[in-house]
Order: sequence, then structure tokens, then C-alpha cells
Amino acid sequence: MSETPRLDAQMAFLMEADRLKGIDRASRVLGGARAENSAEHSWHLALFALILGEHAAEGVSTDRVIRMLLLHDLVEIDAGDNPIFGEVDHAKAAAEEAAAAERIFGLLPEDQAREMRALWDEFEAAETPDARFAKALDRFQPPNLNLASEGATWVRYGVTLDSFDAQMAPRIGGGAPGLWSWLRPKVAAFFASRR
Repeated sequence: MSETPRLDAQMAFLMEADRLKGIDRASRVLGGARAENSAEHSWHLALFALILGEHAAEGVSTDRVIRMLLLHDLVEIDAGDNPIFGEVDHAKAAAEEAAAAERIFGLLPEDQAREMRALWDEFEAAETPDARFAKALDRFQPPNLNLASEGATWVRYGVTLDSFDAQMAPRIGGGAPGLWSWLRPKVAAFFASRR
């Protein structure tokens, strides 16, 4: 592939990725002033991986985790955000996200499309140590934003400590047990204060 068509394809992908800035999430930014967008979330998670990588299991590649986190929500350009505690048809959402991954990563030159899609698939499957840590961070960031914004989305979705534990313990505890041990008492104290 000559450089011009390759660069054209890369730029088409990068310009399409800019649309992620327009996808609002359920989570609020620090202090709760507005909804976080998916691009901000992806950037913040990459930073989480950079700073908290020392809490990953031995052998986890922080560089690969950062790459996964930068890519993981690009499918929301087409499929939208599915809030953790929202009512979601998971089979339909998975199909929409797979179709979005095919389209969006398909904008890249073939070699990069394969590589980026493989990272996204690995993240989604959450079977490797790298992907489990990436998934843990994806679940770890929103509760911290909730704690800083008086539980904004937890209140909106009627989250209880039991429903929080059911959704978050397997992902965070399974991929980053030290982060779960640090977070869980803070969340329990928040819910106890609201009784």
C-alpha cells in the first residue's frame, strides 16, 4: 500500500474516532457538573492504567492495557453507551458493538485493523490478565466519580450496596483485588451514610 492511501485510511479512522467526544455516558465528571463523554472516559482510564499499573497482577503489560483502554469504547460511536446499572439487552448490545467494531476498525489499513480489532476482542472477552486488569479499571473509575459527586448515577439508577457488589466485585476484584479492597469500604460507607 502506498503511503497516501494508507495515511488516508489512518486519518479516516482518527477523524471518525473524534465522534467519541459526542457520546455522553451515565457517569458524571468530578463534582457532578455534567455527563462525562466516552472520549474523556477512555483517556481517564488510560491514565488510570499508567498510574495504577503497579496494582496489576504480575506479568500484566501496562502498555497493552493502555492500548485496550484507548480503544475499548470506540464502538459507542455507533452503539451508544450502556450504563452499568441501566436496563440493557446485553445480547443486542453485544451484536451492535461487534458490528460497530467491524465498521470502525475496518476504516484502518488491513494490518492495523486486525491488530486493533484483536485488542478490542481481547478486552471484551476479559480472559487474559491484561484484559482482566483493563476491565477492572473500566469498572473502578466510575465508582470513584460517583463518590466524588454524591452518588449521582447511583441515585439515578437506584443502586444499592448489594447491587453494586453484584456488578462490581467480580470485575474489579477479579482483575485488581487490591483496588477492590481499597474501594469497597469507601462505597460501603457512602451507602451507610444514606440510610
